[in-house]
Amino acid sequence: MAMDAREFRSVVETHQRMVFSLALRVTGEYGTAEEVAQDAFLELYRRLGAAQTPLESEDHVRFWLRRVTVHRALDALRRRSVRLESVAQEWVEEQHGMEGAAPGGGTPSGPELNAALIARLEDLLQTLPEAMRVAVVLRYQEEMTPDEIADLLGQPLATVKSHLKRGLQLLRRKAGVTLKEYVR
Repeated sequence: MAMDAREFRSVVETHQRMVFSLALRVTGEYGTAEEVAQDAFLELYRRLGAAQTPLESEDHVRFWLRRVTVHRALDALRRRSVRLESVAQEWVEEQHGMEGAAPGGGTPSGPELNAALIARLEDLLQTLPEAMRVAVVLRYQEEMTPDEIADLLGQPLATVKSHLKRGLQLLRRKAGVTLKEYVR
């Protein structure tokens, strides 16, 4: 089944926000996320052109795009050769040196509070090891069940549950240390 340009454009428009958002949360870099999203849609286009169409249903397309996006994002992280565990350790050490210091010297309020809190939470998410970060993003951003995540990643369900549990515990500990100014 060959797909015309209009149909392909519709598929891209339907899923581009999900693909980009997922890539951004996994990689933590806007430019890299754009490249990952482009790669995912390019691969879809190539598969359609080669008559290896994955388009059995809308759910299948979404699942396929999530899988490709996660794998491309993880590949991008590996190419960057950044050891996220060492970045996390540096971040924790930096935060201990800055305890009690609120951004800008004061406590944010109103819309500034929301924006600042979201930015800090995004930063915390990026400090998680990649396996935990991917599981947390798929669970809470994409609202996938642990069974669906295990299927998508090709991992045992117990592994996914472990990544979720440990990832959330690590986020809570880090939030407890660094987000004190947001808690009353």
